[in-house]
Amino acid sequence: MALRADGKRVRKADPMYTVVPYIMAQRNDAMNMITVDVPVKPIQDYINNKRKEGVRLSHMSVVMAAYLRTVHDFPLLNNFIVNKKIYKHNEFKVAMVVLKSLVTQEETMSKVQFELDDTVFDVNQKMTDYVESNRKESTVNNTDKMISFLVSIPGLLRVGVGLFKLLDRYGLLPKFITDLSPFHASVTLTNLASIRTNHIYHHIYNFGTTSVFIAMGKNREVAKKVNGEIVFEKCMPLGVVMDERICSGIYFAAAFRKFSAYLENPTLLEEKPENKDN
Repeated sequence: MALRADGKRVRKADPMYTVVPYIMAQRNDAMNMITVDVPVKPIQDYINNKRKEGVRLSHMSVVMAAYLRTVHDFPLLNNFIVNKKIYKHNEFKVAMVVLKSLVTQEETMSKVQFELDDTVFDVNQKMTDYVESNRKESTVNNTDKMISFLVSIPGLLRVGVGLFKLLDRYGLLPKFITDLSPFHASVTLTNLASIRTNHIYHHIYNFGTTSVFIAMGKNREVAKKVNGEIVFEKCMPLGVVMDERICSGIYFAAAFRKFSAYLENPTLLEEKPENKDN
């Protein structure tokens, strides 16, 4: 079935990428993994300069804004595969885990929606609102409520999840479910540096529509050659896992070069981009 509540069928894809989902039927068949080492200094300098102007930004917001702008420039990153068919997300939603308390280790996961022309300031405000809302101990978001309902009745979880998977496969999963599901997103972003943990390569789920997973790790020193000498540069490592079926390796490479360029000069993210037909 071509119609989905959360995406539009891509009918003019490269023939190779029409065939590939039949060869690699699941996302775990098609996972490619890379590490993007992002120099910390340009981001930190930018954040410090903005703070002097009275604007408080987080590292995570800058990273998210850079990726969002990259998707604006490279729209195939917002594609996904379900039931061997290629779709384009109708929206750009990011699934994120929020740690409510370091003491209890309680966490929650939901999504925040962005527009592809959001500036770094728009992104920062939306992420701040999202984190503050979900971090309140009294807050139970709608995703948590759906999960609690599924586990409240013996046997319902098995039947419910099985039904969700079946409906999703044929594009029949209602929009209110895909809106709540953290597995139906353009990208999943997690900040492991916040718990002083190294970056990881997190699997992308076979269920749902998420084609990219980005895990931020704690800073590390990376060796580089400058004027014939080996120097060490403090970098923020990002573990990136991608579904290679949505676009070519050359496309991914160009996209992440642009992503790195935005993080080297975050001022580029302050203005809305030129209109682009995505």
